[in-house]
Parts: sequence; C-alpha cells; structure tokens
Amino acid sequence: MEHTWFSLIPFLIVIGMSIWIKNILPGLVVGLLVSSFLVSAHFLGGSHQAVTYIVTTLSNETNMKIIVFLYLFGGLVGMMNISGGIKGFSEWMGTKIRTERGLLGFIWLTLPFTFMMPMFRIMMIGPVVKALAKKINIPKQKVGLTMDISTESVIVLLPVATAFVGFMVSLVEGSIRGLHIGQSAYQIFLLSILFDFFAITMLVIGLIQTLWSPSRKSQDTRLNNEQELLEEEHEFHRMGIKRELSLVQSQPWNLIFPVFLLLGLSLFLLWKDGTSKGAKTVFDAFSKADATFVMLLAVFITLVLSFAFYILRRLPLNEILYHFYDGGNQMMEAISMLVLIWSLTLAANDLGFSTFISSTLGSFLPPFLTPATIFLLGSLTGYFIGSSWGTWGLFMPLGISLASATDASIPLTVGAVFASGAFGALASPLGDTTITTASILDMPLIDYARYKLKVSALGGVIAVVLYLVCGFFIS
Repeated sequence: MEHTWFSLIPFLIVIGMSIWIKNILPGLVVGLLVSSFLVSAHFLGGSHQAVTYIVTTLSNETNMKIIVFLYLFGGLVGMMNISGGIKGFSEWMGTKIRTERGLLGFIWLTLPFTFMMPMFRIMMIGPVVKALAKKINIPKQKVGLTMDISTESVIVLLPVATAFVGFMVSLVEGSIRGLHIGQSAYQIFLLSILFDFFAITMLVIGLIQTLWSPSRKSQDTRLNNEQELLEEEHEFHRMGIKRELSLVQSQPWNLIFPVFLLLGLSLFLLWKDGTSKGAKTVFDAFSKADATFVMLLAVFITLVLSFAFYILRRLPLNEILYHFYDGGNQMMEAISMLVLIWSLTLAANDLGFSTFISSTLGSFLPPFLTPATIFLLGSLTGYFIGSSWGTWGLFMPLGISLASATDASIPLTVGAVFASGAFGALASPLGDTTITTASILDMPLIDYARYKLKVSALGGVIAVVLYLVCGFFIS
C-alpha cells in the first residue's frame, strides 16, 4: 500500500476516543477495525484482517510469555492480599509513628513490601496512613501526594519484579521490530530508566518534602487500634474491595516471604541467564538475558513456593485459589490493552506508519527536539486519559519510529515516553491512583488533582529542560 497519512488515522482515532470517553480500550478496538478496513477495503475482508492481527499477536511466543507473566503476577498479588501480610506490617509500624516526618518516612518505608503494583500498594497502606494522619493532624493532600509519588514515580523506575516491567519491555519489543536497532528490548528499557526524568524529578521532590517536614508530635500519642481497624474496614467496603481484606489476620511473613523470594529470584535468574550467554558484568548480564522468560520463570517459582508456604501456614485452600484467580482476572484489562496495542501496531506497519513518519516528521524535526516533543505530546494525552499504560501503548510506536527517523537517541526517547505516562498517571484527575488515594483519604477529587497538578507541572518543566539538554548532547 502507498505510504500516506492514512497510517495516522488509527492512532488519531484511539487518542481522540480515549480523551472523549476517558477509556482507551474502546478506542483501541475501533482503531484496530478501522486500520484493518484500510488494509482490506471491504467489511468481510476487514473483519478477517482484524482477527488475523489478533491471532498473529497471540501466536507470538514472546507475547504469550508476557501475557502469562501478567496473569500469574496478578494472581500472586491476589494471594498476598488475602494473606494479611501488608496489614500486619503496617499495623506494627503504625504503633511507632509519632511525628509528621515519621509518617511520611513510613510511607516510603513500605516500598520494599508493596512495590509490585500501584493499586495494591495504595489500597494496602492507605487506611493505616489515613488513621495515622488524623492522629498527627497532617494535611491530607500532603500525605496523599507522598503516597502517590512514592508509588507511580518509583515503580516505573524499577527494572524487575513489578507488573509494569513486563508491559513496558513488551511495548519496546513490539516497537523496535524491523528497525534493526542493534539492542535488545530489555537493554533499551534498562537504559531508558536513566532518562525517565519526570519520575526521577518527582522522586527527588517527594524525598525533599519528607525530609523537610516538621517533627512536631501529635497531642494524643495513644493509637486506638480498634477504631483504626473499624475505619480501615469501612474504607475497604467503600472502595469496593472484598470484605475479606478488612477481616484477615495480620501476618507480616505472608508478605515478606513472597516479596523477597520474587525479587531475589528475578535478580539471580537474570544474572545467571546473562552469564550463560557470555556476559562478564552484572549490567551486561541483565542486557543479554532473556528478560521476558526470566520474569515469567521467577514469578512461576515464587507462586508455587508461596502457595505451599500459605498451605503450611493453614490458610484455607479455597480462599487462596479464589484470590489467585481474582488477582489474575484484575490484570485482564491490561492484558486486553496489550493484545490490542500489539495488533494495532501490526496494522499500522502494514499501512506504512514507520515509513510515513520517516518521510514527514523525520525529515525536518531536529534530533535533539524529538524526546522533548514526545514527552510533551504524551503528557498532554496522558493527562486527559489518566492512564500510564494507555499513554505508553499509544506513544511507544510513534516515539521509536520518530527517533529512528531523526537519528535521536532511542533510550532517551523511550525514557520520554515512559515519563509522559508517569506524568499522566500522577497529575490526571482520571488516574487510578489519584481517584483511589482521594477516596481513601476522604479528599475532594478535583481539589486534590489540582494540588497535585501544581507539583507535577514543576516536575514536567524540569523534565522538558533535561530532555532538551540531553537531546542536544546525546544526539
């Protein structure tokens, strides 16, 4: 097919519908159908083409590894939810918090135990943090901002053992196919972490806010544990979380065991797989390892051993299985989004998307402007759709194609794509973390979103400057 502006139509449809209806999935379906009809210009042929793209996507071995990883990972988180691990840890730490700085520090301290998924982290620590904030009389917006920064701006920077990693690597993998980049998808992902300037900037802002917080003590240092538990139960009910989560017994080891097992296995298997392929250093090993399979293997082993661990600790078998499937099913939206994005990318390639970008934007956009341009466009879109996953899926093919066409740095541009999604998730009033945090802490959503936007805008401006400077020197 002639390479024309038609190749932009599917992406424009997805972006427009996502902003209009505040959800990316319907836009992806319509975008895939339209692009399929453009490839095969009649109804039956277009429908056949759309299904062919989906089947081709699901037939890819790497894609299936990612899908299985995401489902098993969600199942593991579901099992940890019902086991009472984070609840026990949070309650134990809560008895020792007496100052504002101590509470904000506590939020950061929970990271090693809750970093796997943003919503998991916020829903598990939120009710305890709310009770402590009321006790110490800290402004809720400040507490909420610290929770959200320590969630979104940290999890996107972690290279292993999070639900984000598999999704992010798979987007890079799909976008570099056929471009002869010369680097593996995981290697590009690792390098891009250094260039996620928005997340890094917000991380620094969050830490400064925590360290500069006053050390004033609450007037009432006695914590009423019974009242706190009642509030926590009510919050879980109001958030639509199953009643079991507010009634489970506190068992810190039920969280510590699977978390550190998953983290240790991920790092060890990445190193082992990389060294078996001739790597001499740790970073080289991570770059050469088959990260997709290693992550799947690590979560599978962790799941099996954690299941046995919970059975030995006499958790009911039917509850473990129920929450495994419940956790896995909660990942189905992300899995569906990923399958549709992969399929849409195949259709866009058939329409000549990469060639069109090279012959238009790639012919006049200076290389040093590419990362900053992608960050600005992605941040604007991410703010309106409120989804980091959706923003990454929309802009990764565009970003990598544009970077390849303009000879801009691929890792720097990929970092800009991930940064734009982080901006949207943190600043948007439609973001899952924004809505959940505001709801748990009883804050007006729009007021809280405006408060976060002021701080996020500062981080965004700093990020743009850094992308311009790095784009100039690296390109």
